Amino acid sequence: MSDYMFMLENHLNAEQSRFVAALQAACAESNTNVFLAGGAMRDMLGGFPIRDLDFVIEGNALKMAKQLAAKSGAAIVFTDDVRKGAELVLPAGDTASVYMARKERFAKSGGKPHVTPATIHEDLRCRDFTVNSIALSLGRASRGLLLDPTNGLADLERRELRAVHNYVLYDDPVRLWRLIRLKVRLGFAIEERTLQQYQNAREAGIENLIPAPMLLEQLRQIAKEPNPAETLRAFDDEKLLAPIAQFLTGPKLNLAGFAKLLKARQLVPFGIEFRVNPFPLFLFLFTERLTPKERTTIFKAVGIKRADTEAVSRMELKSRKLETALKSARLQKPSQIYEVLSPERGEYILFLYLRTGQRLVQDRIRNYLQKYLPAALEINEKDIEAEGLKPGTPKFAKRKAEKIAVRLDTRVKKPAPAPEPELVAAGAGRRPA
Repeated sequence: MSDYMFMLENHLNAEQSRFVAALQAACAESNTNVFLAGGAMRDMLGGFPIRDLDFVIEGNALKMAKQLAAKSGAAIVFTDDVRKGAELVLPAGDTASVYMARKERFAKSGGKPHVTPATIHEDLRCRDFTVNSIALSLGRASRGLLLDPTNGLADLERRELRAVHNYVLYDDPVRLWRLIRLKVRLGFAIEERTLQQYQNAREAGIENLIPAPMLLEQLRQIAKEPNPAETLRAFDDEKLLAPIAQFLTGPKLNLAGFAKLLKARQLVPFGIEFRVNPFPLFLFLFTERLTPKERTTIFKAVGIKRADTEAVSRMELKSRKLETALKSARLQKPSQIYEVLSPERGEYILFLYLRTGQRLVQDRIRNYLQKYLPAALEINEKDIEAEGLKPGTPKFAKRKAEKIAVRLDTRVKKPAPAPEPELVAAGAGRRPA
């Protein structure tokens, strides 16, 4: 096993590992070359958590995506007929993309690209920034081979963002947003010539040519950022939000609301799996300080879908019901609070923590995240299997719930304090009456 494959295995969670194995097996059967590339490689080599899996296939990527969805249980949520690829959501919520190795040529800034099949080397040389132009072969014949035609690994070490070629920002103006977003998240500097390209593109007003679907996708990416407030502040400083609406600046950005969300998310202990769909939370806070007319303007500018607004409404409704349940005086034990909160989606819990005016509700959510959830994860499912119960069955789930309840409700008794030495010495010389 190469060092890079070992590094990859240590960066993937269980679900991501299963998906990678399924993809490798499918590509081996069809004798197709497959590579991990883009942001996944950048994050792995840069020492950051892998947020999304990005795969490139020298072949029919759409067909492969459909096969993977059928075998792995992943759902295809978006297909791109131009770039010949698909976006998938894995059963537990992780995301992956499977795209054809391709070359893209742009007749005009912001226009639809002319896409042709290509080799992986040609694909990497047509990308945006060098740190995104690294790939790792997952194929049987060359597994573990690192491909870095633009020297992106050196730029990762220098902590620099460098454009692959001189027309990167002009070809696809959404890369202006991506450049600033990555600068904030990674803490990298922008290489001198790339910075000059950025300034020239801004003087030419290239940001106004970004299509609405691309703006919406970038908002989804900002929602996933560890600190959306910091990213939005940088966008405001650069006046990059103007293509959405001129009024989207200053207090209208609700940076204070995003700062509260960051504190709420920090309640979740590191390493604890807590699934959150970030976009409904982001969309609510992003539009919270806007008038109804301004909100409509924003939705039209980026093409907000009905499913997204319905997700926000559903989050608000569910959180109100959850608040009623958590206020109940009948909740006397930690296991009862855990039973109420554990089935709920992460965004509902965080939203309620942000919006409730009830101190009791906030305290119970805080205890759930910091005490009850970590304690429940200490229950070893192998011990339940040893009792003869099969995972996935109702009896297994019932037994696990019982063990969690006992674990949460059993308080460890504190040992009796040792007597003071002076008292021991004084009592030693006494005789019983």
